[in-house]
Amino acid sequence: MKNIYIVLIALVCAQVANAQIRGKVVDAKSGESIPYANILINNSDSQISNGEGYFTVSAANSSDDTPIVISCMGYAGIKTTVGQLQSRDGMVRLDEVTYELDNVNLADRPTAESIMAGVKQNLKANYAMNMKHSKDVLFLRDVVSFKPSKLNFEITKSTGFTKKGLGEANAEISKFTSSLISHPPKEFTDMLGNYYTSPKKEAEKQTFYSKLDVVQATKLKDENRSASLDEMQAVVSKLFLKHLDTTKYYRFKSGWFGSRDTLSMRKDYNSKKKKKNKVDNVSLAKNRLSSLKNQSNFLYSKKMEFVTDPDIYKYTYEGTVLLGGNEFAYVLKFEPRRSRAIYQGKIYVSESDFAVLRADYALAPGKKAESVNLKLLLGVKMAENISSGTLIFKKDPIGDGYYLQYASEETGQYFYLNRPLKFIELTDEEKDVVAFDLKVEGNMLSKQEFLNISRDGLSDEEFDKVKEDDFAYKRINKYDPTLWKNYSAIEPLDEMKRFQVIEETN
Repeated sequence: MKNIYIVLIALVCAQVANAQIRGKVVDAKSGESIPYANILINNSDSQISNGEGYFTVSAANSSDDTPIVISCMGYAGIKTTVGQLQSRDGMVRLDEVTYELDNVNLADRPTAESIMAGVKQNLKANYAMNMKHSKDVLFLRDVVSFKPSKLNFEITKSTGFTKKGLGEANAEISKFTSSLISHPPKEFTDMLGNYYTSPKKEAEKQTFYSKLDVVQATKLKDENRSASLDEMQAVVSKLFLKHLDTTKYYRFKSGWFGSRDTLSMRKDYNSKKKKKNKVDNVSLAKNRLSSLKNQSNFLYSKKMEFVTDPDIYKYTYEGTVLLGGNEFAYVLKFEPRRSRAIYQGKIYVSESDFAVLRADYALAPGKKAESVNLKLLLGVKMAENISSGTLIFKKDPIGDGYYLQYASEETGQYFYLNRPLKFIELTDEEKDVVAFDLKVEGNMLSKQEFLNISRDGLSDEEFDKVKEDDFAYKRINKYDPTLWKNYSAIEPLDEMKRFQVIEETN
């Protein structure tokens, strides 16, 4: 019996040693959580607290003596260890530090205008593309949700359905739409990988090559409730096609526009089409990373107009905050000055080189990022009424200027769609098979988070040796923290932890 107890204790100790450790960063005075605090683990693993203040230490760094350095703008940073963190039940309390201008070694009081002039003058020096080979360990999370307020299908003509088939199709469509409204679809995608870049000059033109080695990727979603409009259209098409002649081919037409895609329920046709249209996941992931990094760069992005076009914004100087050591940052609040400016928020500008170290932005009241209203002409209306985010930059350890350490971007669109749809049988004389009206109204919401965990230099030879292979997402029905226990990742919000696939009931 004694030996059994020893074995059990050893197993428990082994599990603890290999478990993730969760921490939370809070304001020492108010107790409120502090999002986006920098967490440096073991002098190499750069983490960040999530929107609720939580962060995770991977099992690989779970030794009691592993050092942790926690810092955040406007707070006094602290140094601790994993063991000390556990002894405090994972709570990290930071003291707010405020500095008056008299405490900062400046000859003259800066104005918001002079600070922004310095920002604009130094954009190229601070954010130009790094011309050195690099290896970045990156984590990317995408969250997409669809919240329909109206979702109706009404069949207006049926030449291809039997009476029984029409009834079955209507029943299935009704069940599908009711399910989407009662349980709005949402999906979460996580990806961790090594991202290699190699800038090369070819024919007097600078070219950037990249390779992505995906370590792990998961997709948490309900396969029966897609959050993508394209996938929902595919589901509805299949519901209708299964009641039509499975040996024939059809064309899909919406309003004045016809699709060139041929539709069929024949297995031999769909298998060939699937192979033909297949796009590898690694290319899609690289495109997402490239797009995110370009849109978040103050030098190249048109979206970051509150930095690149200061003439259309009003800036208010709010003081200085401590960065660490003798480093300080100016704090500027901004809001639209002219009608074409759309954002409001706050930026933190380095006192030494006028780099924007952090930007928090959101649409100002009454503003939209973009909108389209063709409701009367085409039955379509769309407005991007949510656009907000946080960007954090760090000094580049392998070159000059700064690199993107963290980005959080949330976008939301209201949409209205009222279109006639048709399936047309492909024959010598095309004929209408089935026609119906589609009415959809609701909101699409997406959030993307990016974290650069570590950044190192790379030689040209090392880049050439890197192999880039396609990867597959691991499909999961609920969030499983054990999948990430050995890796660095952004701690998920509670909404992701609560998400589970809803089983269909007949």
